[in-house]
Amino acid sequence: MKNDTRKLAGKTALITGAARRIGAVTARRLHAEGMNVVLHYRSSEQEAQALCDTLNAARRDTAVLAQADLANLAGLGSLVKTALQWGSLDLLVNNASTFHATPIGAVSEADWDDLMTSNLKAPFFLAQAAAPQLRENHGVIINMVDIHARRPLKEHAVYSAAKAGLVMLTLALARELGPEVRVNGIAPGPILWPAHGLDDGAKQAILDNTALKRAGSPDDVAGAIVYLVRDAEYVTGQILSVDGGRSIGW
Repeated sequence: MKNDTRKLAGKTALITGAARRIGAVTARRLHAEGMNVVLHYRSSEQEAQALCDTLNAARRDTAVLAQADLANLAGLGSLVKTALQWGSLDLLVNNASTFHATPIGAVSEADWDDLMTSNLKAPFFLAQAAAPQLRENHGVIINMVDIHARRPLKEHAVYSAAKAGLVMLTLALARELGPEVRVNGIAPGPILWPAHGLDDGAKQAILDNTALKRAGSPDDVAGAIVYLVRDAEYVTGQILSVDGGRSIGW
């Protein structure tokens, strides 16, 4: 059976961390599927505005910006309200994340709070704020996890633990919010490299440990999100690894 490419037309998605990288590509892909999009950003205003302008040039009044620090839980409800200008909220993509090393012996409480808030606390409270609308509309939540939720990354204990918590949160929300809301996660592998810390040799070693022997792209993640939102109507409480087979090979 062919996919219904207009199944998402007129529905509304809220994407956190939508200004750059995987978040921006996801926003473009969902918009191309016909969705209205709320583009959340914290500080990347220029990039977010450029993306918003591009999407609205393609389809007028179908994209809007929403600035927020997700650590400020009191402001999360306003993100949901922004989506309601189109009458509903049908999809929440918890994509925003912070990532930095936390070698044992040098971890501060601020490091812990930053990584746990962006990767676990904020996704929970934003899901809680969005739950009434998502239940009403039989909506979907997608949490951006990481393959290192299963196999910890050296010198990233706090990040790995936060993402492991997000895996369990995904499962718990699927049980808690079903049957009205489906909740799944995406665990990217070598899609985009971190800005610092990996030389070419280290990158190649990672790729050598994938089954496909190559890096992926943000489009691969965006395509997986579309599958889970549009096509996978009997899938909930699952973590889909988009990693070229790295999770079976290292």
